[in-house]
Amino acid sequence: MAMECIATPPQRFNENESKEDPSIFDTMLLNQQQNHIPQQFVWPDHEKPSKDVQPLQVPLIDLAGFLSGDSFLVSEATRLVSEASKKHGFFLVTNHGVDETLLSRAYLLMDSFFKAPAFEKQKAKRTWGESYGYASSFVGRFSSKLPWKETLSFKFSPEEKCHSQTVKDFVSKRMGDGYEDFGNVYQEYAEAMNILSLKIMELLGMSLGLQRRHFREFFEDNDSILRLNYYPKCNQPELALGTGPHCDPTSLTILHQDQVGGLQVFVDNKWQSISPNPQAFVVNIGDTFMALTNGQYKSCLHRAVVNSERERKSFAFFLSPNGDKMVKPPEELVGGIFSGEREYPDFTWSMFLEFTQKHYRADMNTLEEFSNWLKNRISF
Repeated sequence: MAMECIATPPQRFNENESKEDPSIFDTMLLNQQQNHIPQQFVWPDHEKPSKDVQPLQVPLIDLAGFLSGDSFLVSEATRLVSEASKKHGFFLVTNHGVDETLLSRAYLLMDSFFKAPAFEKQKAKRTWGESYGYASSFVGRFSSKLPWKETLSFKFSPEEKCHSQTVKDFVSKRMGDGYEDFGNVYQEYAEAMNILSLKIMELLGMSLGLQRRHFREFFEDNDSILRLNYYPKCNQPELALGTGPHCDPTSLTILHQDQVGGLQVFVDNKWQSISPNPQAFVVNIGDTFMALTNGQYKSCLHRAVVNSERERKSFAFFLSPNGDKMVKPPEELVGGIFSGEREYPDFTWSMFLEFTQKHYRADMNTLEEFSNWLKNRISF
């Protein structure tokens, strides 16, 4: 794909538009009753899915080997992570310790929600300004370039911090009877992702020459999001996108995708795919962690495509720091060869999250736009 994809003007958030809810995203009706998908789901020509996309060579990181303390395995893991994070921000972790049975149950239960009637899903509807709940595409929030997907998102914080089981409680309060197993499984899944994310943070810290505990301690009281992504079949996948081009505003994304495939990243001026690997989690750097590393590690532009043959499912755990914690790189990543220069201003995650939920639609320029917005706000 040509480089003009990167130069696409950002989509600013329209507050009045976001409060409307003109329709429900019902792909069964959209696919059956219309010859063409609605215009709001058609993407501009320069952003439409590419043909002949080749797989990106993403390093496999043996997490158990890193945690074993073996000097060679530790050195190899930190080297591979450093190289990938500086170039494109994506890598895979294997031997991660997450129970395969839990993964199987999590995939199985997705259908019980996403294939339920629309009125049932609306019980968990995401409301204005929230980052959690059910969203049927971005219908009602934006009027163009809508993603061909449904999502169900949960807030998550470690139990010792919030004294409650955040995912399970949301399911119980908003979705009611019949979803007990649903709440239990995704609570367990979120807790497993929390444990995994802190292990990865140890690896990232060491790969940057910091003390192993540095980022682990920073994220132990995290305010994170677990998201279930459901990409229905689309009769015209060459016109649509499951998720538009964007960089994640969060710190770290841990993704597990099914065998259908669809994740693509923009590297070396072209779109490349991340092949499914059932034994591995896809990990990518987000904007907040890029700011924490003073721009050393990259938040990579990525998207998801859809197809006309099979639905696609994935789980994304978006690790973010405590909402009130200051996002500021350690001195080791500012002084020395960096000449004391800072790439981004200090901010809190709650400020950045509010910006993405109420003022700006996340794209490839979110962190830069937020930095400018923050500087203007402070100077004013």
